[in-house]
Amino acid sequence: MAETYHIGQPGQIWGEAERSQWLSEQSIPRAYQDHVLNKLVSVSSLFTVFEYGRLSYDTERYPLVAARSFDLPTGKPFALITGGVHGYETSGVQGAIRFLLTEASHFAEYFDILIAPCISPWGYETINRWNPDAVDPNRSFIDNSPSEESKLLMDMVKSYADEITVHIDLHETTDTDNSEFRPALSARDNVEHAIWDIPDGFYLVGDTENPCHDFQSAIIDAVSKVTHIAPADDAGKIIGESVTQPGVINYATKALGLCTGFSDARFNTTTEVYPDSPKVDDENCILAQVAAITSGLDFVVKRA
Repeated sequence: MAETYHIGQPGQIWGEAERSQWLSEQSIPRAYQDHVLNKLVSVSSLFTVFEYGRLSYDTERYPLVAARSFDLPTGKPFALITGGVHGYETSGVQGAIRFLLTEASHFAEYFDILIAPCISPWGYETINRWNPDAVDPNRSFIDNSPSEESKLLMDMVKSYADEITVHIDLHETTDTDNSEFRPALSARDNVEHAIWDIPDGFYLVGDTENPCHDFQSAIIDAVSKVTHIAPADDAGKIIGESVTQPGVINYATKALGLCTGFSDARFNTTTEVYPDSPKVDDENCILAQVAAITSGLDFVVKRA
């Protein structure tokens, strides 16, 4: 089980004092402007980069940006690519940007594409799972969301699309999930959480209510040519969930308030890259994310 976290008192959920202490301990080792905004200057002329909101806790530093391949929806299948819901999951952000800069123009022939590469820029800068209120955006894609990051994304997406064909959300599972984030979660909510073995490799999280087995399989097959796929543990599980096929588990995405749940997409998945593996580097992780997107979209094109 999780060790006692250094903030808070055993048996008590966090109040404002604990959340303030947690926030005061955060620092900014990298710049959203340099890593994200500056890279979006050179996108294809087929795409429009636009601002869909600003985070109220620092409106100048954190404009929220996305890119779209259309002015008004054209009637093509609608593809939503999201990254950086958890800001510390670096390859999710950089994979979405790399796809936008290198592969998205090709797929614009087949889809109306909307890409939100860095949903939680404060989390990206501070290398954090939560937002400044110690709220997890990826448990907040719900009505009356407690996360400004989640609410602004949902409002923007719904202004463009009534029906989404494919939604791919880009994430990572890191060693800090066990060393920092799950212990902090246990302390914040006064709930014990098991510490799982971090899976060494890429895997997918599908939707229990819409598992899309063939879609997930096509992505795993493509990504396996780029990086290694996470094996199940001795109990046949990955992060505590039963494996439904090699490299795939399912969550109740809507009930849990996950990003892929709000879109009600016909085909949806959440990628999970393991950047701390000795078998990979930053570039390999980015390429794995791009392969997941392109293979998922190729699957849908072939099914059309």
